Amino acid sequence: MTFTRTQSLFRAIAPLAALALLAGCENSATSIMIEGKEHALVLVREQSYFWKDDVEQYLVVSRLPECQRRVKIFPNKSQMTPVDVYVAGDRLWALHQGNQWYLASTDKCQSQVWKTPDVQQLGPMVGRFGQRDGKVVFVPTPSPPPAAPSGN
Repeated sequence: MTFTRTQSLFRAIAPLAALALLAGCENSATSIMIEGKEHALVLVREQSYFWKDDVEQYLVVSRLPECQRRVKIFPNKSQMTPVDVYVAGDRLWALHQGNQWYLASTDKCQSQVWKTPDVQQLGPMVGRFGQRDGKVVFVPTPSPPPAAPSGN
């Protein structure tokens, strides 16, 4: 009788224990829409186990229906280091996270580590991938206010 009671207790507690183990895991994604929802850069973060401090990261370059490619980039920590996104050319984007730089082309559907960034040739920053309230988000850079008309 005691074994049956213990077994019943285990069956009741097991799902709660499994949920507790998964509570610290992360599986999230956010995107910057470039030209509608079919043209985007997506940052994906995946943490399989709560006891792992590293979070796997992927960059998805998408311009549907022509292409969509997911490329693994350097892992990051649970507390995400923000990723700044810059215009680097026509359908070319530079991403900067910590000490790492990446180039992503939505024209060629490719992304790569950028070992020797030439930050002088970057266009404007379009926004930042970051965390807000525990979720990964993309925050666009505010547009500057329009210039006041000259009084000539």
